Parts: sequence; C-alpha cells; structure tokens
Amino acid sequence: MAESIFSKIIKREIPAEIVYEDDEIIAINDINPQAPVHILIIPKKEIPTLNDLEENDSRLIGKIFLTAKELAKKNGISEDGYRLVVNCNKNAGQTVFHIHFHLLGGRIFSWPPG
Repeated sequence: MAESIFSKIIKREIPAEIVYEDDEIIAINDINPQAPVHILIIPKKEIPTLNDLEENDSRLIGKIFLTAKELAKKNGISEDGYRLVVNCNKNAGQTVFHIHFHLLGGRIFSWPPG
C-alpha cells in the first residue's frame, strides 16, 4: 500500500497545523473544515480501515476517544455538543486509508449528515 498523507504528516514530510501530539496519536486541523472546529485525530500506527482493527488496538482506540473529549473541551465545544466521525471504505467517504476520526463542532448539525 502506498504511504498515506497522514504518514507523511507524522514524519513531518508534509506540513500540518498540529493541535495535539503524543507517542501514539497526532491531531491536526482539517485543511477543508466542515465546521468551525474540525480536527482530525490520527493514530500513528498505520491501520487502513476500521475493518483492519485488531483486539490489541482496543486501548489505542479508547485513547483516541479520550483525546477527542479533551480536544472538544479545549476548543469550547464539549458543552454545546460535537460529533466524532470515522468513515470506513470508499462508499462511506473514506479517502485516506489510514484510519482517522473527525472531531466536528461549533455549529448545529442535522441528521442525516449532509
């Protein structure tokens, strides 16, 4: 599989506006935001899709959710509400095959998403 844009960002080969980073996770502002707050939360471990998750990834995925909670609070969207979205495969809108979570907030959302 070809190296993803996220892998290149993690290696600092491509610039990005990093809003959080630790040994396992990086979070960046989306370059095409769909809401006033639109942060991509990306595990540094390369996992192409949710279908490729394994049992030993459960702690990492839990940590991503806790990171989303903290980023929502830091960005002032935790009280009004936010979305955490992950797309799996082409028909769901996944365009980069390195799992990532979209933290969206700062506006009212409708369902279904548009």
